[in-house]
Amino acid sequence: MKKSLFLFAALLSLAACNNTKDKSITDTQDIQGIDSSIRPGDNFFMYVNHKWYDTAQIPPSQTGVGAYMFMNYPQRLRLQGILDSVSKANNTAGSIEQKLGDFYASGMDTITINQRGYDPIKPILMRVDSINDVASLMKFVSNEAKTNNNSILGFSIGPDNKNSNLNIAHISQSGIGLPERDYYFKTDPSSIGIQQAYKVYLASLFKLTGTDSATATKNADVVYNIDKQLASSHKTNIELRDVNANYNKMPVADLAKRQPNIGWLNVLNDLGAKTDSIDVSQPAYYDKLNAVLKSVPINDWKIYLKAYSINTYADVLSKPFVDAAFEFNKVLSGQAVQKTRGEIMASTIDESLGEALGQLYVKKYFTEDAKKRALDLVNNLQKAFSARIDKLDWMSDSTKQKAKEKLFAITKKIGYPDKWRDYSNVTIAKDKYFENVVSAASNNYQYQLAKLNKPVDRAEWFTTPSTVTAYYNPFANEIVFPAAILQPPYFDNNADDALNYGGIGMVIGHEMTHAFDDQGAQFDKNGNVQNWWTKDDYTKFKAKTQQVIDLYNTFTVLDTVHIKGAMTLGENTADIGGVAIAYDAFKMTKEGQDTTKVGGFTPDQRFYISVARIWRVKMKDEFMRLWVNNNPHSLPMWRVNGPLMNAPHFYDAFNVQPGDKMYLPEKNRIQIW
Repeated sequence: MKKSLFLFAALLSLAACNNTKDKSITDTQDIQGIDSSIRPGDNFFMYVNHKWYDTAQIPPSQTGVGAYMFMNYPQRLRLQGILDSVSKANNTAGSIEQKLGDFYASGMDTITINQRGYDPIKPILMRVDSINDVASLMKFVSNEAKTNNNSILGFSIGPDNKNSNLNIAHISQSGIGLPERDYYFKTDPSSIGIQQAYKVYLASLFKLTGTDSATATKNADVVYNIDKQLASSHKTNIELRDVNANYNKMPVADLAKRQPNIGWLNVLNDLGAKTDSIDVSQPAYYDKLNAVLKSVPINDWKIYLKAYSINTYADVLSKPFVDAAFEFNKVLSGQAVQKTRGEIMASTIDESLGEALGQLYVKKYFTEDAKKRALDLVNNLQKAFSARIDKLDWMSDSTKQKAKEKLFAITKKIGYPDKWRDYSNVTIAKDKYFENVVSAASNNYQYQLAKLNKPVDRAEWFTTPSTVTAYYNPFANEIVFPAAILQPPYFDNNADDALNYGGIGMVIGHEMTHAFDDQGAQFDKNGNVQNWWTKDDYTKFKAKTQQVIDLYNTFTVLDTVHIKGAMTLGENTADIGGVAIAYDAFKMTKEGQDTTKVGGFTPDQRFYISVARIWRVKMKDEFMRLWVNNNPHSLPMWRVNGPLMNAPHFYDAFNVQPGDKMYLPEKNRIQIW
């Protein structure tokens, strides 16, 4: 369901924050908290972070604490402060301040929200009741998708894999409420517990809308069984990494013949999507949906669609719905208590009107000095990466030339967009929280739809300036660092180069390496899926990526739970490359060429300590299990220890010797880039 899907979209963020001096998030330039009882070569993550780890308390409303994605927590507090301020001001009607302030006020008005109960979604449930056949079912599904009430249809607009200058229609697998397919088929105690909690949640949704307990339980089983049938056709998270297998562009006319029950011509018309072709990312799912639309009774489908509709809006309805949704999320993530209403609203508005809120955030928390220094780091890492490519002993000169062409074609985006998005079509009222959410969702859909069969806007951003993240976009061959990433421990405009190159430098190198990981390497410098390798070079590259898979498969997270090397391959490759490139760039600086100790540590030691500090995170066990099954990144400890096991200068800096737990013989150390 949407709730689960949103959770895992959020998990894909990289990490970091902004550069102001809030005490809650600022790290000192001095190196403190080292646990000298742990050998650096046994567990470097704990050597640097163990004292903090043992004393850190995870706030009850969070699933983890520390750096990485959890730095979004203090960011949300900043956003809450901005929103609280504008909500109390006398704003001009139609201004971004009015929209943001009134949206926030409407969400904070829990008295009105609770009084309305589930009245806001009654018209939706009545529309479900009016469904009498598959055609009317698909019409409902298509119309609801335009306000982000998604169920069995995964429709989106984005660049064509083979023509990255053009936006086309894509459809992808959908229709399940648990995080991914395997949750329906695993029989271990943890998975069974999640399955049962999901059914309890489904039943509670029906009871909250007036269904008796016995019928609600039966309805939950109906929904779960449809879910499971659809899940059987889903690709796994590992299979979804195959770029070519998940691109299947075909004429709409052919798709309509192949899947007549779906009624693609009517669906696309209802979506407002005028197109002759569409990329069917996972055809097996839509083949299965085509069959299940006929095999499942229409009344069962109505039960299913009611459950998905209630779930979509559970968080914006009255408290009993919010509580029910939280109880399910608690089982998935381990979060002990609900977030404050203010934090929830900061997240909701950042998702709904992100670039409007981003304008106010940037004015308050981002400096142009930070942007300039960050760009200097990016440029230095680009030079270092180029030099590393020249020295590769496994790649031919012709492929090296293509790799460098792609490297220097990368677009660099730092801080915030050059052009802010227009939200003039969003209607916001102070006393209509539900309607505000729907208006923003509808506007977002139309914004995306307007791109169909139009040239790609290379200036567009796919995150908000206030989000703690960074990303590489293969379709545009671009790296993006929002304002929120330029903050300790990742970046400090007043810190020395050792800390910044080990911090934001690794992140920059990580994103650059994504252009050359197992997926990125299949895109050319213009963002098209096109081979630029010699056959022999690509064979060698695949053999090296297999080494990464094999190494990370050996890392144990909890009990018998291991990191999934194949699923995390791209991120692990980027981590290994990111540290290596950042180190080489650091050695280009005056401090990097020096040996003067600061606080008892050499510049090289400070560099690697900074690498460990930027992944200083403590998570709940439930969230770690969730992470391992669904997140393409390795857990933070292995984002430190994994790359450093393969970093020769780390061995020198901390005298890592045979017998140390992190020691790898030189012939086994992985160097791809």
